[in-house]
Amino acid sequence: MPRTGRRPGEAGTRAAILAAARDAFAARGYDGVSIRQVASVAAVDPALVHHYFGSKVELFRTAVRTAVDPEGLLSDLFAGDVDTLGERMVARFLEVWEGGAGANASALLRTAVTGGPTADLVREAVLPAVAGELLRRLGVDRREASLRAALIASQLSGLATTRYVLALPPMAGASAEWVVAVVGPTIQRYVTGELPRPLPADGGATTP
Repeated sequence: MPRTGRRPGEAGTRAAILAAARDAFAARGYDGVSIRQVASVAAVDPALVHHYFGSKVELFRTAVRTAVDPEGLLSDLFAGDVDTLGERMVARFLEVWEGGAGANASALLRTAVTGGPTADLVREAVLPAVAGELLRRLGVDRREASLRAALIASQLSGLATTRYVLALPPMAGASAEWVVAVVGPTIQRYVTGELPRPLPADGGATTP
């Protein structure tokens, strides 16, 4: 029987819950996981999961966000010329997916395409959060920031779907260097290129 109650140390308890949640979501997706299942794997009472994270949606959001360091990503992206920013974005994106966060990111994407609460998370909090902050640091006009972030997100999420989720050849087997060389210029255009006018009506409604 799993152990219940409070584990020694709040930091250790929270970390154990997050680790259990990442594994569970990566293996079964958002809909296939319950708070009780996560609590059982983490050897805590389900009430503790609610205490630290409030809801399954917030637990999922935290599990995905903590798998990647946004500030670290942004620092890496700015360590170079602005004209090659698109290539660095794609390179770092591939590193994340092919590293420890890939399984969680795949679970997030699979869940998002079916709708539900995590679709909002992908649309408003994951890729746009990083891309939006990047554009703000570059001084992109506020009216265009959300539109450019959405364009970047559309390209990168499509890349992830074809390469990792569906594993479509030849993209699934292409080298990272080849993908960076092909996709990087498109991302660069979304970051610094001119956009056709007029912009979509809601293009500047909100900034990610």
